[in-house]
Formats: sequence, structure tokens, C-alpha cells
Amino acid sequence: MSNGQVLRVTGRVLTGPAAAADEGEVRDEVWVVDGRISLTPPASTREVTTVRGYALPGLVDAHCHVGLGPEGAVDAETSEAQATAEREAGALLLRDAGSPADTRWIDRREDLPRVIRAGRHIARPRRYIRNYAHEIEPEELPDRVRREARAGDGWVKLVGDWIDRERGDLAPLWPAHALREAVAAAHEEGARVTAHCFAEDSLRDLVEAGVDCVEHATGLTEETIPLFAERGVAIVPTLVNIATFPKLARAGERRYPRWAAHMRRLHERRHATVRAAWEAGIPVYAGTDAGGSLAHGLIAAEVGELAAAGLPPLAALSAATWGARDWLGRPGLTEGAPADLVVYAEDPRRDLTALARPHRVVLRGRIVG
Repeated sequence: MSNGQVLRVTGRVLTGPAAAADEGEVRDEVWVVDGRISLTPPASTREVTTVRGYALPGLVDAHCHVGLGPEGAVDAETSEAQATAEREAGALLLRDAGSPADTRWIDRREDLPRVIRAGRHIARPRRYIRNYAHEIEPEELPDRVRREARAGDGWVKLVGDWIDRERGDLAPLWPAHALREAVAAAHEEGARVTAHCFAEDSLRDLVEAGVDCVEHATGLTEETIPLFAERGVAIVPTLVNIATFPKLARAGERRYPRWAAHMRRLHERRHATVRAAWEAGIPVYAGTDAGGSLAHGLIAAEVGELAAAGLPPLAALSAATWGARDWLGRPGLTEGAPADLVVYAEDPRRDLTALARPHRVVLRGRIVG
């Protein structure tokens, strides 16, 4: 709250994994003073608004696309509606994993979520969705990566694989030497690199090039899972998007039967793949792939999918709260942090479906939902 108002959040405040597991300090209230978290009551009482329930840090959608629609960039009105849908779902920190639209104006809006941008997708010509990516050849990759690193918020997004029309199946886009040079260029610019990957073949080259994260990662196998774990490469499985694979396979089967069969196999083992990755120690974070063809505001469904894959409830929660915020370098419910939080009437630790029913959404210290 601002202008002398104070918000008191009371009930059960889940400040982190230890508190959520009922270990260490258990906190039954926090205060919001001048838009920031205070772990102690303010010196003066002033005007106090009280909200009661189970409080979590603002949820994180670690893979979405504000400003992107089926045909490419969308206008500001549509982008605003996308960001608003995320906010209403309790997602107050968005990692925008590639968008051709300029959404910097969102940063000036006090009523919209914070956005961490990866710039625009980078792909080969005719090897990704039309109007989505910078389409370049391998020798141009390091220079383009540097540009996107400077334009983004600490991330760069590569398209690691896509359908090869001559092969009739998913195939890598980049030679290994180009990936090594590109990832090195991004790291020199202070940015991390993530890559869209559905299939198996591109994963080893990406990890050995030093990539920091892989989106979807449906192609992980017994051979590559240990490599990811050893190098600490994170994954964002986007399981609500992977659920569309059977539909995509049906639509493309006549023209690309090999690709369609491959997509079905990846879909069938999606939960087992994510469970094996998590059990091996690979960091797993929650992202929806909203934008393009999927609606925004699906973060609760994605957390549910992670649990369905075999992550314990607290691990699934962490993938969209404390763990994700720490990974992205953003604070949770700590002293002096911006007051971005969601309050639930029900305990999300006991029932993850509670995430779909926010009682109050507090953004920058103001109740916005």
C-alpha cells in the first residue's frame, strides 16, 4: 500500500521452502509499508487493511510470450490483456521467452506484472513459426545473440530444433561450433541462454556449448539427463503446451508422418521425462508457453502438471515461487522486497488446485485482485 496506508497479511505466510515445510521460523504475518515487505509492524498504526489467508510470493510464469500471437507481434491492447490475465492468475513475475513485440511500456505500468525479457527468438530461415524469429544463418548467430543480449533482460532465446521439411522430422538448427560461439558471446554480454528443444538430437550440443536452460526438453533421455544434471542446466517443461502434441500430430500427419509419430512419442513419455529429470537433480521451473496459440493465465494448471509428473507438492510450488524467483534473481517475501504476493483462502500445500483460486493479489504493494 502507499500514501500512508499499511497492509497486514496474516494467517500463514509461506516465505520460503523451510517455512512451507513447517521448519525453521514460522511466520503468521507480514506487513506492507510503502509498497514493500516489512517483517515487523510499522512504528505508527496509520490506516491498516488486513488480508487473511495463505500468502505466497507472486507466482512466476517462467516461460510465456507477452506481445505474441499466432501471426506474430500483437498490438499494445492485446499485450495488456495478456499481462492482465497473468496478473489475475497470480503470476506477477513473467519470463518472456521470446517476443517480436516491444513491450517495454509495461515496465512503466504499476498495475501489470514485472517482465524479464529474452528478446526475440533466433532461428534459421524457414525453420520456425513465421513472423516469430530473427531468421539468420549460422555464421550470423554470435552477432545476433549479442544484439538480443543487449536488448533483453539477461536472457537470449535460441530455437534449438524444429521440423526439417526435407527430413520430415524434428532436427537441430545449428552446428555445434556456432552454438559454442553464440553461447560464449551471450555470456560475455552478461546474459544467459535458453533454447527451444522438443527432440533428442540437439540437446548434447547445446549443453556442451554451455547453454543455461532448455525449454520443453521433451527429448531428454537416459544419456542426456546426467549431462544436464552435471552441468546444472535447468529445464522449463511447459507441460500444458506439451499436452497439445497429439492435436498437432493429427494436423500434420498426412504431410509429415514421421514427425507426427515422433511428437506422439514425446508426448507419451512427457511425465516420465520430467520426473526422471527432477529425480536426477535437474532444476525444474514452471512455465506455460502462453502466447502464440495458448491463452495466458495457466500457471496453476502447469504447477498441477508438474505434480502429476511426480514432483512433490512443495517442489511443484517452488518451481513457480521461491525456487523460480531465486533462479531469476528476484526476491520473494523478504525484508524490504517489493510487495508482490498472492493470498489464498485455502492452503496450496495441501491442495495445489488452490492456486487457481487467488483470494487477493497484491502487486507493488497494492491490492489489484
